[in-house]
Amino acid sequence: MRFRSSTGVAAIVTAAALALTGCAAGSESSGTSTNADGKVDGTGKTLNVLVGVLPQYPEQQKQWQSEIAEKFKAETGAEVKFETFASANDELTRIQTSVVSGQGPDVYGLGTTFTPTAYATNAFVKLSDEDWDKVGGKDRFNQATLGISGPDEENQVGIPFVSRPFVMAYNKDLLAAAGIEKPATSWDELAEQAKKMTKDGTYGIATGYKDNFDPWKFIWAMSVQAGNPLVDGDTFKMDDPAVKKAYETYFGWLTEDKVVDPASVGWSNSNAVAAFASGKAGYLMMTTSSSIPTLEKSEVAGKYEYALMPTIAPGETESKSEDDAASILSGDNLVVADYSKQKDLAFAYIKLVTSKEEQLNYQKIFGDLPANAEALASLSDPKLKPLAEAAEKSQATPFTGAWGDMQLGLLNVTVQSIPDLAAGKVDSSALEARIKEAQEKGQASLDRASKG
Repeated sequence: MRFRSSTGVAAIVTAAALALTGCAAGSESSGTSTNADGKVDGTGKTLNVLVGVLPQYPEQQKQWQSEIAEKFKAETGAEVKFETFASANDELTRIQTSVVSGQGPDVYGLGTTFTPTAYATNAFVKLSDEDWDKVGGKDRFNQATLGISGPDEENQVGIPFVSRPFVMAYNKDLLAAAGIEKPATSWDELAEQAKKMTKDGTYGIATGYKDNFDPWKFIWAMSVQAGNPLVDGDTFKMDDPAVKKAYETYFGWLTEDKVVDPASVGWSNSNAVAAFASGKAGYLMMTTSSSIPTLEKSEVAGKYEYALMPTIAPGETESKSEDDAASILSGDNLVVADYSKQKDLAFAYIKLVTSKEEQLNYQKIFGDLPANAEALASLSDPKLKPLAEAAEKSQATPFTGAWGDMQLGLLNVTVQSIPDLAAGKVDSSALEARIKEAQEKGQASLDRASKG
């Protein structure tokens, strides 16, 4: 599925936001009152919260939302109404629609890579010291998670909710049976190891080519590791040879190396997790700690571990990036709409869900690492060590309002290539044409964003 107007989104959203809201500069009074104990009184009011669907844990998500709503009502007297989005396209559309109309959710739970787009609209509360105090202060959060809250420390809109660095899981038994002593550290080595494990209905790699979020992250990682940051000042560099090489490598697991299940052309990440959980894959790529609850109840419980994804680009023997770029700086941020009439309630909700107790409860249910520093420090599971290392070696995606369009452009090349993948071959000239189209649209969006 393609976003119907991805080329002009950043510019359209920004212009509409400026017309409707002006520049956000901290929260205003929301019409709520404060009790003698300092708690917000929202009796009779409803807070609308938009979050992403958790496809692996649909029932658990509904239960968590119900429990949080009960706790929030007990604390403030207000109701919480949850809304959801199911894809990156949907996520960007919801931002666009709300900004243009000047109404919608009070609180948005956004993937970190969409925070620059949200910031560029000027339609979300630019956090003041007072606002940070309302959610427990900046010190409440692991400082690394603040790395994409805004363009600098003085201009931030995103309040960290969870951290989700990407790693790969590997089946220790399958690697050992193939004579592999340790997980691959380069993409070339990964393909070679995967070939050794592909036989008798078992595949070396599990991944979902039709996932709504993940495919572009492979291209980003391989490209950055090859020395191409994708955005260089006012220049979008998707037409760099490193990008085509990344797509060829990623698609090649299916078309050339034959190390992924042919059915993966129609898989989402949850399908890939299920395949790995059944013991039918050596590696599970681009996963996070959110896979732990599933894997711990599966056939591979006690047989898997996590490792950094390869940090050496295809065709290279060492990384050309200043950093390893082991993962994007990933997770969810919470932002408050500037048009909201419930800002005090919004900050009260955020304070609740980022508390140590609630963060540890969320981690236990869904696996995501806490953004709350105290909660994160209390975790002792040795399986989480590679994830902590990935977080340290993560690299932020470019902080530009155009990044949402660029990200969708990277994703759409895979979306457009699905029929070719299903047929077993991606034509080189067709791939080049798709990259060129995404380059032109991304550059146009960056030009508009650069002009403000």
